[in-house]
Amino acid sequence: MILSSTERKGDARERLLARLLDAFGEALPSPEVSLREIAARTETSHALLRYHFGSLSGVLAAMLKAQRSRDNEALFEAAQQGTFDDLVVAIWRTYTRPEQLSRVRGFFHVAGLAAYRPEDFREFIDSLDDLTKMLASLAEREGLDTQEALTMATVTIAAIRGLLLQEVLAPAGHSEDAVALILRMSKGQSVPRTPPGP
Repeated sequence: MILSSTERKGDARERLLARLLDAFGEALPSPEVSLREIAARTETSHALLRYHFGSLSGVLAAMLKAQRSRDNEALFEAAQQGTFDDLVVAIWRTYTRPEQLSRVRGFFHVAGLAAYRPEDFREFIDSLDDLTKMLASLAEREGLDTQEALTMATVTIAAIRGLLLQEVLAPAGHSEDAVALILRMSKGQSVPRTPPGP
């Protein structure tokens, strides 16, 4: 079988991404390092990185998407037997481990860039709803209707991301209490409907 140039390029990109993930483990390179430094650490060339990912931001976004995908697989396994609350706590614990700090910082860096240039970060943006969908599924399993479940999951993920940003910018040690509050607010309460407009 003869592979098309697009398929060969895709395979090469995936192999290069695997090398990046092996080289950096759970961490994400700082946005302050150069492509040349990343290339040296992964024993490849900065030209190859630029060819497959476009820029340092493209490297960060691709790595982050792959790392988050791995996290989500583990969280999905936990969600199979757990509750909405269990998954919220698991998400929080996953992303507040000290070894995750560079990734959490990288997440907000890439999200900020994506806010200005969404067309350059479409894959990353499309991956942002994965956890929301998982939580919504659990909320439905626990009795909320589809729209209520999606709203509850969306608000919960937004709150978690806000707390993570606070932890990065000004850690105060109150976030565990805030997560407990999120759980209390979601416990057995439906989301109030917005009254229809005139």
